[in-house]
Amino acid sequence: MTEVPSAEAALRFTVTDDDTAAAVGSGSLPVLGTPRLLAWCEAATCAAIEPSLADGETSVGTRVQLEHLAPSPVGQAVEVTARLAYADGRLRRFSVAARNVGPDGVGGLVGSGEVTRVVVDGERFLARISDA
Repeated sequence: MTEVPSAEAALRFTVTDDDTAAAVGSGSLPVLGTPRLLAWCEAATCAAIEPSLADGETSVGTRVQLEHLAPSPVGQAVEVTARLAYADGRLRRFSVAARNVGPDGVGGLVGSGEVTRVVVDGERFLARISDA
């Protein structure tokens, strides 16, 4: 196992009508949908890993474990953080957390989990799928 380098990112989003469970097909309520929460968590991991990538490299998500714990209504600001927890070769595992943001700062936990990404050469990756 290689030493875990420091990599983290925090992104802030505001829940819109397009982000709701009703809009993304994961329910009927006008609150943040789990698929959108997952996309925001992946965006945070991409932001965290980006500075460490060499020219031509990118990362692909390979595994997700996510608990969606609390609702976020339309208009709610949500801060999503990703922190590198484990690195081994091309594999990077991130701890992710999302919290509702209120007037007093970052507050209640909306969701948490892990997102695993693998660093790949972008051109070689795309060449593999076009040959299939």
